[in-house]
Amino acid sequence: MTADRGRVGLVIHGGVEVQRNRSNGRELNYMRLLIRAGRDRLNAGARALDVVVETLQAMEASGLYPAGAGAWPDNEGRYELDGALADGAGERAGGVWALSGFKSPILAARVVLDARPNYLLYRKRADELAREAGLETIDTPAVWYAGGARAADPTPGSIGCIALDARGALAAGSSTTGQLTKMLPLDSGELQVPAAMLHADDQIAVACACYGVGGAERFLRASATARIARRFRESDDSLEIIAANALAQAGVMGGVGGLIAMSARGDIVMPYLSAGMRRAALYPNGRMVAAVFQEHA
Repeated sequence: MTADRGRVGLVIHGGVEVQRNRSNGRELNYMRLLIRAGRDRLNAGARALDVVVETLQAMEASGLYPAGAGAWPDNEGRYELDGALADGAGERAGGVWALSGFKSPILAARVVLDARPNYLLYRKRADELAREAGLETIDTPAVWYAGGARAADPTPGSIGCIALDARGALAAGSSTTGQLTKMLPLDSGELQVPAAMLHADDQIAVACACYGVGGAERFLRASATARIARRFRESDDSLEIIAANALAQAGVMGGVGGLIAMSARGDIVMPYLSAGMRRAALYPNGRMVAAVFQEHA
């Protein structure tokens, strides 16, 4: 399967929605703006990886989603954030777990990705590398996080983005605050592990959106992204069928969530196992959609 070079695509998710009566107007409007901005950047020749980082950084800073300024503290009062990136052009990856004191986990993940042979950094080492790179710190957490995503009614989850650039290259990224309750020192919440919860190669990119205690672990056990990537290469099934089957396997294990996926040809799917999922996409033909529940708008 070859990329349709010259045509671009972009898909983002702002986390799973489990309540149909919750308003998501601000979140969707902002995602529409990001899709348009990403479209303009990609059409101007920007690389997929750069657009993924820019889009997720904007979502983190907005405070509208469960990432970045939309974070909440864990049961010990700490703000520990996770971020990960996968670059299909060179099949590179990088991520941070339990990053503390910095505004953008996705920028920290980019530093890790570019600082090979590092792959994943945790807590102290992640903080050290972010500090060495001069990433922006949080001076007053109470102010930075005060307007976080539904502060009075926080929803655990993550955000994700996949881009296809005019060169036919794919990239994917994810940022998350993790769970409200981290019960073990190594519990990194939504656990956005490159190659497990996030994947990008020269043909396919996938980013998972998990929900609830143990949600990420169930997607890990189902090998969701690896299953999709392998089946996409080996079978003649459509991406829609492949993604639905992988998601169903996670559901059998008790997983609640969804995923976004895009092929190098520009095929996009956004399935979910929940009431809804905040999502928006730009298709290679220029069509743009944004929705939370079944219907697109």
